[in-house]
Amino acid sequence: MKRHHPLNPNESKVILQKGTERPYTGEYEKNKESGIYVCRQCDTPLYLSQDKFDSHCGWPAFDDAIDQAVERVMDIDGRRVEILCNRCKAHLGHVFLNEGFTPKNTRHCVNSISLRFIPLKTPKGLMRAIFAGGCFWGMQYYFDRTEGVIETVVGYTGGNVVNPTYEEVCSHETGHYEAIEVTFNPLKVDFEALCRLFFEIHDPAQENGQGPDIGPQYRSAIFYLSNPQKMLALRLIQELSKKGIEVATDLIPATTFYPAEEVHQKYYEKTSKTPYCHFRTKRF
Repeated sequence: MKRHHPLNPNESKVILQKGTERPYTGEYEKNKESGIYVCRQCDTPLYLSQDKFDSHCGWPAFDDAIDQAVERVMDIDGRRVEILCNRCKAHLGHVFLNEGFTPKNTRHCVNSISLRFIPLKTPKGLMRAIFAGGCFWGMQYYFDRTEGVIETVVGYTGGNVVNPTYEEVCSHETGHYEAIEVTFNPLKVDFEALCRLFFEIHDPAQENGQGPDIGPQYRSAIFYLSNPQKMLALRLIQELSKKGIEVATDLIPATTFYPAEEVHQKYYEKTSKTPYCHFRTKRF
C-alpha cells in the first residue's frame, strides 16, 4: 500500500516534470535550523541539516544524503547528474562534484519545493523526540508522567502511506509504527533521560511486537531528528548490549509524524485504566 501527498501545479512542475524553481526564492535556501529534510511527495528522509551548507548558488545545498535515500541518474541533457528520491522517484535537483565547497567535494543542489522540513525544535524553543515501543497508549502513559515533558501526541510514522488511519496501520500494509511524539523542555529533562525511560518501559529485545501485541506496527524504534540524537541513542544501545540485552530497537531518521485519531490520545487518562503491556524495569 502506497499513498503520496497531492501536489499543486508548482510542485508538479518541479517534482514530476523535472522543472527548476527560480534561484534565491526557495523556502529552505537560507534555513539554518536543525532537523531533517524529507521528500515532499512521499515523506522519505533525504538529508540531515548538519550536511547543509551555503553554496551561494540560490538553492539549498547538501554535501551528503541519508544512506540509500537518493538515486543518481544521468540527466536528459546528457551533461549533468540528476538526483531523485529513491522511493517515489520525485525529482530533487542535480549533484555536482569537485567544486571545493566542503571537504566532501559534493553538492546536492536541491529544489526547496521538492522538500519538507521537520525541525528538531518547536517555535518556542522546546525540543522534540519520537519513539516507538509497542502500543502507543502505554508509551504515552509513562511519558506524560515525566517532569519536563510538555506535551505528548500518539500517532503513526515511518511508513509509506500519507495520512494513514488506525485500521490501515493495523492491516500491516503501510509500514508505519505506532509512535509517540514528545515535546520537552531541555532545561528540565534531556534527550538521554527520555531515551533511558523509553528503554525501561518496554522490552527493547522483543522483535515484531511488544508484550502480547504482535505485529510490525508495534516494533521498537527511535526516530532521530539530529545526528546527536542518533549517536546518543546508539551509545545507550551499546550500553545495554554490554549488559547482555540483544536490543532490537531500530534507529531511523525521523519523517512526517501523523497524529492518531482523537480516541487514541490520552487513552488511559480517559479510561482510568493502566497499561497492560508496559512496565518500568530498571536497566541502567
